[in-house]
Amino acid sequence: MAVKICPVEDIKPGRAIKVTIDGHAIAIARTKTGDVKAIDDKCSHGEISLSEGFVDDTTIECWAHGAKFDLSSGQPLSLPAYEPVAVFDTFIEDGVIFLEYPPA
Repeated sequence: MAVKICPVEDIKPGRAIKVTIDGHAIAIARTKTGDVKAIDDKCSHGEISLSEGFVDDTTIECWAHGAKFDLSSGQPLSLPAYEPVAVFDTFIEDGVIFLEYPPA
């Protein structure tokens, strides 16, 4: 099912926002190149909100301990995290971000 999130311009490139769907916190990130990605909002290392972290072109970095996650796969790219986080499919239609939830 596609869930309407927000207009794409509501998220500045290089930033992320937190949305909650059915009690599940999800970070919606817009990369510096403008791609929109969705990933669990909880760092697998310390249960810190990833939406408050630092977004690059392909990664999001936890602000608390520096663990980086690949935005496309959810795989950790640096310690102290070693467990992946879930990713969600997104698409943009008429300038609005949609998220596929629950994940396939």
